[in-house]
Amino acid sequence: MNFAEQQEIGLQRRYYAETAHEYNKVHVNENEKDEHFLALTLMVAALDYLEIQSILDVGSGTGRVLNYVKKKRPNIQIVGIEPVKELREIGYLNGLSQDELINGDATQIQFDNGQFDLVCEFGVLHHIKKSQTAVSEMLRVANKAIFISDSNNFGQGSPSARFIKQLINAFGLWGFADFIKTKGKGYTILEGDGLTYSYSVFNNYKQIRHHCQSVHLFNTNDAGMNLYRTASHVALLGVK
Repeated sequence: MNFAEQQEIGLQRRYYAETAHEYNKVHVNENEKDEHFLALTLMVAALDYLEIQSILDVGSGTGRVLNYVKKKRPNIQIVGIEPVKELREIGYLNGLSQDELINGDATQIQFDNGQFDLVCEFGVLHHIKKSQTAVSEMLRVANKAIFISDSNNFGQGSPSARFIKQLINAFGLWGFADFIKTKGKGYTILEGDGLTYSYSVFNNYKQIRHHCQSVHLFNTNDAGMNLYRTASHVALLGVK
């Protein structure tokens, strides 16, 4: 990891450390049933079908996924990793134990190959510069399946904006366009979300397809039939 990447990671983690007291209000919208909550209910609905007995949640924040799974499937073992101490501490105050919500890095998961039946992430990959590394780790630790709920930058914006982005990407020029857009930084700072990278779940589709026997895609906001072209957020279930 180079110095620039270390700075970006530090910037992102400082943001969440400084705003930890507002995290649940900003990011946990169970009553509003946001896109990640819909994805979470879809994942839980698939647990019995996949015969899942253990789950690792990557980038748990204050433990939304852990609390929901414990409520709906108390017989399933679930552990979450979260690198920001301040977020973990809020999770502990909300009833999670220090064995359930632990320190951890999505790009260097400290668990054995296939240790958990299912590995999931909700809104984390667009905060990671090398999403391929994080997905590789998720695939390594997952015994049966992975579940991803995240953004699709190519399906966001007006129809004309989406068309232009998709055209640029089709010509293999998205990296250059993003470099220009971010003035060379490669990331943007968004109010309420901190440091984010241009990301699409479809960026990792081929990688996941290579390791899984079946891949299932769901739009978690309103979209047309072609999710790549029209869905702003996508959930993906990859079954090994």
